[in-house]
Amino acid sequence: MTTGGIRHGARREMDEKSLRYGVIGVGAMGREHLRNLALIPGATVTALADPDDASMSTARDTLAPQATAFRTAGDLIGSGLCDAVVIASPNDTHKSNLEAIFASGSKLPVLVEKPLCTSAEDCRWLSKACADHPAPIWVGMEYRFMPAVQEMQAKLRAGVAGSPRMIAIREHRHPFLTKVNDWNRFSHRTGGTLVEKCCHFLDLMRMFANDEPVRIYASGAMDENHLDESYDGARPDILDNAFVIVDFRNGARAALDLCMFADGVAWEQEYSVTGGKARVDCLIPARHAYARGVQAQVIVSNRNREETREYISIDPAVMTAGAHSGATYHEHLAFRRAILGQGQIEVGVPDGLRAVAMGLAAELSAREHRPVEIDGIEFG
Repeated sequence: MTTGGIRHGARREMDEKSLRYGVIGVGAMGREHLRNLALIPGATVTALADPDDASMSTARDTLAPQATAFRTAGDLIGSGLCDAVVIASPNDTHKSNLEAIFASGSKLPVLVEKPLCTSAEDCRWLSKACADHPAPIWVGMEYRFMPAVQEMQAKLRAGVAGSPRMIAIREHRHPFLTKVNDWNRFSHRTGGTLVEKCCHFLDLMRMFANDEPVRIYASGAMDENHLDESYDGARPDILDNAFVIVDFRNGARAALDLCMFADGVAWEQEYSVTGGKARVDCLIPARHAYARGVQAQVIVSNRNREETREYISIDPAVMTAGAHSGATYHEHLAFRRAILGQGQIEVGVPDGLRAVAMGLAAELSAREHRPVEIDGIEFG
């Protein structure tokens, strides 16, 4: 059975109380945040910080001409121009930018992009440092907020599948995009592909299983992408394909199939959760497929061989504003609710730290060709 489409778009979903935002890091992801904030009534970007002149020029000229420009996070925070801050700088700078916020004594709410950090040492430091911050800290795990994933998760929470037993996630997509100074070509800056990219999927595994991991096994390589690239004599070292298997405490098992040289596929992401009652699938089109009218879908197949299929349509303005199927817009609505006391922090520092820990364990497993025990890893 096929059901009608579910519409997700730019709606006035809360009061229009004005909030002033500062954005630290205005490269590709920072500009996605700027485009989505522009869709939200009551959101005004008043300050930008980035040491790269080209990035700053692009962001101010096209997206936030009204904003005051700063070179450092400390200068932006000290300006008094912001009610909330978004950190969208390179992965390995998240800690120092958060450190600047904490050192200032600021009470600003913060949305910090994933991954929260890139090393176990930084995880331990941030666990303690973030606990003392007197305002919300939100970790940018956008994939939780893709409308189709939210629809899927609502069904899982309602018990449609029964207890999740098997979780399968596939992302087949294009290679990493070009970033400023090509920082995303190197594991020492990103944390590695299984941290940088796959923290999203490891986080979703935890969400779908509603549990914590016991162990991880990963097998991966850099087989096709960036092989002929060199940066001042340094060669890229990031995985471009991998399989990752995760065992959970409650007996659920999850598997990730990642390929970053599958540019032409129609379904960029496929999620499947199977329980004793039914299987729930979520299909996310690639942008080129969205452009020709393909819609995200959520499918329930029960053990009586009955199927329901829902099509998830997204407002074109929201789709145009980002590269995450409308997720960044919906994430900002939820972050805004948390700032205004209308909702909770839905993805907090513990979620961000656990996703990084799982990614680091998977990177270690892939390098050493062995399972890595992760049960009991806690920070703070």
